[in-house]
Amino acid sequence: MHLNDPMLGRFITVEGIEGVGKTTNIQFIQDWLKNNNIPFIQTREPGGTELGEKLREMLLHGGDVCDDAELLMMFASRAQHLSEKIKPALKAGTWVICDRFTDSTYAYQGGGRELKLENISQLEKMVHAGLQPDLTLLLDAPVEIGRARAAKRGAFDRIEAEDLAFFNRVRNMFLSRAKAYDRYAVIDAAQPLKSVQSAIQLELQKLMTKADNL
Repeated sequence: MHLNDPMLGRFITVEGIEGVGKTTNIQFIQDWLKNNNIPFIQTREPGGTELGEKLREMLLHGGDVCDDAELLMMFASRAQHLSEKIKPALKAGTWVICDRFTDSTYAYQGGGRELKLENISQLEKMVHAGLQPDLTLLLDAPVEIGRARAAKRGAFDRIEAEDLAFFNRVRNMFLSRAKAYDRYAVIDAAQPLKSVQSAIQLELQKLMTKADNL
C-alpha cells in the first residue's frame, strides 16, 4: 500500500523457516540500502520494542505457553511494534526491514500449530489497520537443509525444538501464502549465497524503481 504515496518509506519483511540465512541476507539488504543512500531501520518480530523483547523472551525461552496464548502474545508484540516503531518510521520516509512479520504467524501458529486461520485473520485486521509489507522476501529451502544449518548455531529455543512435521507444515503455509500475494518474492535459499543475494538485489531494485517512478 505504500507505493501509492512517494512520501512514505517502504516496508520489507524477510521470512522463512530456521536455517535459511535470514540474518546473513538481512545484513546484505542493509548494505544495499546504505550503498543506495536509502534511510532505513532494521527490526525483528517478535520484539522490536521494550515490550516486544520481553514477550519474545517469554515466547522463545519461557515455560509452558498454550497455543492460543502464543498467538495473542505475537499480536500483542506486533501491535506495540507497529505503533511505536514501524508506522512512525514509514511515515517519516524511512524504509523498514523486519525479520519476520505476520506471515510468520500464519506459518508457525496457523500452519505449525494448526490454529484457525480465521482467528489469525481477525487479529491481523485489528492490529494492522490495513498496513501490509511492500515486499516480502521468502527465503525457502527444504526443511532438512534448514534444520541442519540451524543445528550448527547451538541449542534450539522453544519453537525451534518442534519436529520435522511441524516445520513442513510451516514451510507449506509460507509457500501457500506466496502464491496468494503478489508482494511475495520466493528466493531459493538452498542455492549458493551469491545466487541468493543476486536474486534479493533484483527484487530490491524493482522496489526502488517503483518508488522512484511515482
